[in-house]
Amino acid sequence: MTPATYVKMAGASDQYEIQSSKLVLATTRNAKLRDFANQMVTDHTKSTADVTAAAKADGLTPMPPMPDADGLKKLAALRAAKGAARDTLYVQQQKMAHQKALKLHTDYSSAGTATNLKSVAAQIVPVVQMHYDMVSAM
Repeated sequence: MTPATYVKMAGASDQYEIQSSKLVLATTRNAKLRDFANQMVTDHTKSTADVTAAAKADGLTPMPPMPDADGLKKLAALRAAKGAARDTLYVQQQKMAHQKALKLHTDYSSAGTATNLKSVAAQIVPVVQMHYDMVSAM
């Protein structure tokens, strides 16, 4: 995977996490889910900033991140769901999204070619693993 592809994919993942979490925060009454969603916004905003800074340090000019087609589809499904159904769908989506993100960052941290990005990917792995563990316990 090229450094530019990693940056684009990491940004898409983060943007889906941020936007989906904000959707749930607007409607959920579940305190545990609210805490999780708030943490997703904070942590994924930080990882976007970290990846962007590392990309610039590695000589790249990253584009502003945006969700990919899969993320947009998941966001549309969340918008359509209401109440407890939205909460349930969010948890299901978060499990899948964090599995995908964990693979992305793990793969780049071991096989990436841009030094700064590789280092940041390695730092992100335990955070994503923690998120996966948290959402799996819900």
